[in-house]
Amino acid sequence: MAAPTYNGEQSGPPAPADTPDDVTNAGRTVSRRLPSTPPNLPGFEFVRVLGSGGFADVFLYEQNMPRRLVAVKVLLAGVVNDDMRQMFQAEANLMAQLSSHPSILTVYQASVAADGRPYLVMEYCSASIGQRYRAAQMPLAEVLSIGVRIASAVETAHQQGVLHRDIKPSNILTTAFGHPVLSDFGIAATLGQVESSDTVGLSIPWSAPEVLHDEVSGTVASEVWSLGATVYSLLAGRSPFEITGGENGTAALMARIAKAKVPPIGRDDVPPSLEAVLARAMSRSPAARQASALEFIRDLQSVEEELGLPQTPLEVIIDDWALVTTVDGDERTRVSAVTSTALGGKARRRRTSPVAGSAASSTQTHETASSTTAEAAHRTPRIVWGVSIVAVLLLALSGAGVWAVVQGTRSIPIVSNVQATADGTTVTFSWSDPGLQPEDAYIISVDGTRWPAQRTSSVSLDAQGRDRVCATVVVSRDGKSGRPSVEQCIDLDGPG
Repeated sequence: MAAPTYNGEQSGPPAPADTPDDVTNAGRTVSRRLPSTPPNLPGFEFVRVLGSGGFADVFLYEQNMPRRLVAVKVLLAGVVNDDMRQMFQAEANLMAQLSSHPSILTVYQASVAADGRPYLVMEYCSASIGQRYRAAQMPLAEVLSIGVRIASAVETAHQQGVLHRDIKPSNILTTAFGHPVLSDFGIAATLGQVESSDTVGLSIPWSAPEVLHDEVSGTVASEVWSLGATVYSLLAGRSPFEITGGENGTAALMARIAKAKVPPIGRDDVPPSLEAVLARAMSRSPAARQASALEFIRDLQSVEEELGLPQTPLEVIIDDWALVTTVDGDERTRVSAVTSTALGGKARRRRTSPVAGSAASSTQTHETASSTTAEAAHRTPRIVWGVSIVAVLLLALSGAGVWAVVQGTRSIPIVSNVQATADGTTVTFSWSDPGLQPEDAYIISVDGTRWPAQRTSSVSLDAQGRDRVCATVVVSRDGKSGRPSVEQCIDLDGPG
C-alpha cells in the first residue's frame, strides 16, 4: 500500500493542525486550501461552499426542478485524469446502487461539467456526526441506534459485494429528519478484489491493525473493526486509542492500535456487556471479531434489550422478494411481489421515523379493523375463500423457499439441557443446539451478568474465589430473546 493519502471532504471551520482528527485522518497534516470555483451547472444555482478535501470540493446548490437543496461533489481540475475519472464513476455507481438503503446517502445524478470536472449530485445533509461527538456527550440510546443503522448499511453493502473502507464518525451524516446515513464511498472496493497494494485514503484512528500494517487493504473483518471503533468514538468523545492531552501522532496511534488493548470508555451509563462487544469488534485477531456486520448488529440489539431500550430495527435485505397473498373485495385474491420490508428489510427513509411509523401503523390498523367489522357480513365468504388459496399457495411455493418465511414466525427455540463442569477454577457450561437458524445467537447470563452474544454452544470462565456459579442460556432472534433455560449451577467443592 502506498503512503496514506487524504480522502474525503471536511466541512465547517478548519481544525488546528495538531488535533488528532486532522493529523491522523490521513496519517499526515492536511494543509487547508481555498476551494475551487464552483462550476456552472444547468438547472442548479450555486449557494455556498460546504467543504474541501484532497481530491474534491463539495458545494451547496439549489436544484431548480424539483426545487431542493443538494450537495454537489466536484473533482478538482488538477487531479482529473483517467484513473480519477474511473474512481469517481465507480463511487457514483456504487452509491446509486446502494442509496435506496435508508441509512446510505442518496445520490441523485452524476455528470461532467462544461469545464471537464466530473461531479456528483447528492442529498444535502446539514450536519455530520463527526462535528458533534467531540463537542458534547451523545446519549447511549442514540449511539446504539446509530450503530445498528450504520452497521445495517455496511452489511447491505457487503451483501452486494462492496467494502466501504473508510467507516468513521465524519462519514456519518444526519438528514433533515435526524436519520444517520453513511456517506463517501470514494475508496470503496469490491469484495475479493482488494489488493494490499491499492492506494487508498486512510483514517488511522478507525482503521484495523492489519490495514495499518499493510497486510490487507480491506476485509469484512476490518470493517467490523471500524464499526466498533466508530461506536466507541461516539460514546467516548474520542477515538479508541487517543489519549487526551497525550501524544496522538501517527506513530503513537498505530503502536497503540497494534497492541489492541481497548481502554475503558469512561462512562457510568455504558454497561460491561457493551464494553465487551466493542472490545471484541476491535480484537487484534480478525478471527476473534464478530464474523460480520450483521453479528455486530445482533450484539448491539442485545445490549438495547438488556437496557430496556426500544429495539432499533434491522435494515438489511433478508430475501430479494417473497410472495404474499392479499384479499381484495373486488379482485378476490391477488398475489403480489413485495420487497423484504415486510420481513424487516429495507424501507424508504422519508416516509416516517420509526416512532411515527409505529403510531401511523397502529392507527391504520385500527381504521382497517373498523372497516372490516362493518363489512364482515358481505366479505366473509370471499375472505374464507381467499385464505384457502393462501394455504394452497404456501404449500405449492414451499419448494421455492417461501416456506422459510413462514417458518421464521415460529417460536424461538429454548435451550433445555445446560450442563456444568469444573476443571480446577475453570467452569464450563455447555448445551445442545436447540435448532438455531443462521442469524440466531445465544445470550448467556452468568450470576446475573449478561455476556456478549455468541453462536458456540459452550462458555468457559475463571471462577477463582467463587464457591458457586450459575448460568442461564437464551436464544436471541432478530434482537428479541426467547424463554431462558432452567438455571444450572455448580458448586466448586462438589457437584452442582
